[in-house]
Amino acid sequence: MAPLAKLYVEFLRAEALEVVHCTCGGEALDAAAASPPDAVILDLKLPDMDGLEVLRALHARDPSVSVVVITAHGSIDLAVEAMRLGAFDFIVKPFNADRLNLTLRNALERRTLARMVEGYRKDLDRGRFHGFIGNSPEMQAVYRTIESVAASRANVFITGESGTGKEVAAQAIHRASPRRGGAFVALNCAAIPKDLLESEIFGHVKGAFTGATGDRPGAALQADGGTLFLDEICEMPFDLQSKLLRFVQTGTVNPVGSGREQRVDVRFVAATNRDPLAEVQAGRFREDLYYRLHVIPLALPPLRERGGDVIEIARSFLADYAREEGKALAAFAPEVEARLRAHDWPGNVRQLQNVVRNVVVLNDGPQVTLDMLPQMAGLEGGAALCDAPCAACDSPAADMQEEDGVVQPLWQVERDMIRKALRLADGDVPRAALMLEISPSTIYRKLQQWRAVERRDAGEAAA
Repeated sequence: MAPLAKLYVEFLRAEALEVVHCTCGGEALDAAAASPPDAVILDLKLPDMDGLEVLRALHARDPSVSVVVITAHGSIDLAVEAMRLGAFDFIVKPFNADRLNLTLRNALERRTLARMVEGYRKDLDRGRFHGFIGNSPEMQAVYRTIESVAASRANVFITGESGTGKEVAAQAIHRASPRRGGAFVALNCAAIPKDLLESEIFGHVKGAFTGATGDRPGAALQADGGTLFLDEICEMPFDLQSKLLRFVQTGTVNPVGSGREQRVDVRFVAATNRDPLAEVQAGRFREDLYYRLHVIPLALPPLRERGGDVIEIARSFLADYAREEGKALAAFAPEVEARLRAHDWPGNVRQLQNVVRNVVVLNDGPQVTLDMLPQMAGLEGGAALCDAPCAACDSPAADMQEEDGVVQPLWQVERDMIRKALRLADGDVPRAALMLEISPSTIYRKLQQWRAVERRDAGEAAA
């Protein structure tokens, strides 16, 4: 046996394979535990134990390991039993180097394929990823891109419709990167007045402008060692883009009112819901800045292209908001899920989030039914947030009053304005609240009050 074993080892080493030779079963199991092998060539006749016991032990530790069994002419039945227990193949002694090497190559290829299949299976089973929910193929591609680019220092440019989760993607890149211990600083270029945006990015020193009562670090310094996320980058004023370009190129910032440059180390992630190249061609966005930031593109798919993800996301929102509001709602009726899946969701995940929150705030019960869905979301057939088209939704109430000389009660004006804002915002309560300069909770509370009055009136009419 020993001379043959040495011969087999020489056959394999001639193929530039790393080989560990063990003389008994116990030694082989110890070696496999210390350094898991890709393939095992196993003689069924061992001095200390049955070869089938070794096979069982190996597969108990790692079912994907490829085991090639060596047997003699008189032990074919034993080899068949080994195959039944999971052995990849068997070789009958005597055999030459070509037979051994061919069988082992096939075993190693099988191991590689098994690992690839397992990797794909894990990807397909991954329903959550750094704040994202969904296991559709479209989102699996997004997850893989984020994992691939996270360790790099390369700038990432995220595109996607409003509400697709661009900031979630930026946070995922940060969390999966070596910079996760640093700060993640998000700056919405569309939400900051143009004359203050430079100070928000680069900071300012005391006395730099009226109201600058002290030194203030900007987002660039706050993100030092971490990630700076510039959302709605295409909304940045053109004259400020040249200063941002210099920051991206040199890694230095000059606070407003200061003549001293400061070096910072940030990773840039930019995002927009527009077509950035079209903005360049239209002359609204600098081409040189575009190419500096658009190193790794990441496109987020709209919710309507993500298949069953809409139901998984809606269920997650329902559980969170029901717990937050102390409601019993625990599931969607089958017809509701069908309606949610069929909807186009122009506002994407943010719109779905608002719909589920609206349902939870205004209703209760064991499950969400069709009559609870807000018509403002375009889901049709649900309880209406805005009863029907009315003049107040198309023109300001004040103009109506001035034309016909009638003064509406204040509560009616309030209701009409809230309904109009909701219609213009496509049912997005936070956005409607921003238009009205009030808190979203005020709108939710008013909707709940109106729903209670409608139900009371309906009950009195039925009686």
